[in-house]
Amino acid sequence: MIQVLFVCMGNICRSPTAECVFYHHVKQQNLHELVVCDSAGTHAYHVGHSPDQRSQKAVHERGLDMSHLVARQVTINDFKEFDYIVAMDQANFDNLVSLAPNDHKHKVSLLLSYIKEGTHTEVPDPYYGGVSGFDLVYDLVEQGSLGLLAMIKAKHFDN
Repeated sequence: MIQVLFVCMGNICRSPTAECVFYHHVKQQNLHELVVCDSAGTHAYHVGHSPDQRSQKAVHERGLDMSHLVARQVTINDFKEFDYIVAMDQANFDNLVSLAPNDHKHKVSLLLSYIKEGTHTEVPDPYYGGVSGFDLVYDLVEQGSLGLLAMIKAKHFDN
């Protein structure tokens, strides 16, 4: 079983979107018995809260639902439990690397490092912006999720 953790700052916008979108593709490719995912935040601002309504709307407009997700904060145990810890931006990547035990630092990556071309290197935080920011997050997360899933399939399942 491959386990993937998506991480942003508060776990109410970007990382739950990534969890939802990534798992949708996992199910579509019939890998749900081989790949699982979760999401968390580097900060405890929204622990116990549902995803931001604007994020929920952006995924709902594309036929997905993440209303069941609940924000949580990254724990030290996550570095042992998960095979891939995927940050949405450089600041959260840096936080994760500083938190990770030395033997687990290699598990931390940036979501958009899994796409071959694009104008963005980070998934921007849409929290203080308008609705279009949530649409951009969805689009970037989808691209990154597909790239990440393709890499996981090639590395772990295409033998």
